[in-house]
Amino acid sequence: MLSLEQRLKMLTCPTGKVDMVLDTDAYNEIDDQFAISYALRSPEKLNLLALYAAPFLNERSVSPLDGMEKSYDEILKLLHLAKEERLVFKGSGEYLKSENEPVISPAANDLAERAMNYSPEKPLYVVAIGAITNVASALLIQPRIADNLVVVWLGGNSTEWPDSREFNMMQDVTAARVLYGSGAPLVMLPCMGVVSSLTTTGPELTYWLSGKNALADYLARQTIDEANRYAAGKVWSRVIWDVAAVAWLLNDGGRLLSEKLIPTPIPEYDHHYGFDPRRPPCKYVFHINRDALFADLFAKLAR
Repeated sequence: MLSLEQRLKMLTCPTGKVDMVLDTDAYNEIDDQFAISYALRSPEKLNLLALYAAPFLNERSVSPLDGMEKSYDEILKLLHLAKEERLVFKGSGEYLKSENEPVISPAANDLAERAMNYSPEKPLYVVAIGAITNVASALLIQPRIADNLVVVWLGGNSTEWPDSREFNMMQDVTAARVLYGSGAPLVMLPCMGVVSSLTTTGPELTYWLSGKNALADYLARQTIDEANRYAAGKVWSRVIWDVAAVAWLLNDGGRLLSEKLIPTPIPEYDHHYGFDPRRPPCKYVFHINRDALFADLFAKLAR
């Protein structure tokens, strides 16, 4: 079990280059693609070792398995556009059925094995921007890795929001409960009430990204086309949620995000948080420096 001192050290934004993996439902919506690209384009700080395809179920998929398979293909497409090569693993095709039973997948197995090579002094950073099924499964497969990880998860809403009914959280509350109860150092990036401020517009994307390179063009075009479809001629802005999770690892000196320590909440099955002051602390992001984050993101994507 981690000491309080060690946990707090692990929950501090690292200053040197770090090893990370990225767990993503990349086909769900366009913001995952921005997050993947942000991580790829930050090699001075991030050593992106592997990507895991996460399940999702909405109008863009017919089942969690279909969502995972489409996400796997989208990750490969992004790597091709970015002219990068990384290990990519297929994840779970279903959600957890209980808090004691993992869903076995190549992604969960890789994380369970990979994390055993790390330590509290040199942790593996797991950035997760979808349902947390793969990560929770790895923790159930090999509980000892909890001390070797820092999990940065964009999921749930702010603790001040009326409920935690956010897409990543509500897809697999069971997995969220496994993660929050595992003892692994956790960084919470709540969606509504915090990351919801991270919006951009068509003119801004066109100005900063269009015509810069194939990857930047793809990101701008996909976002603008999707927004024009659902806005149907009305004024729109688009939240690029997932880049905030990558930004936490780049937050030297607090330049991109503001955070605080809180006791790790309990994701309840009724889509609310429970609170117990005796639980170990986690980092809770409560503010996004929107302009600074987008300035960093756009500059890296346009290179």
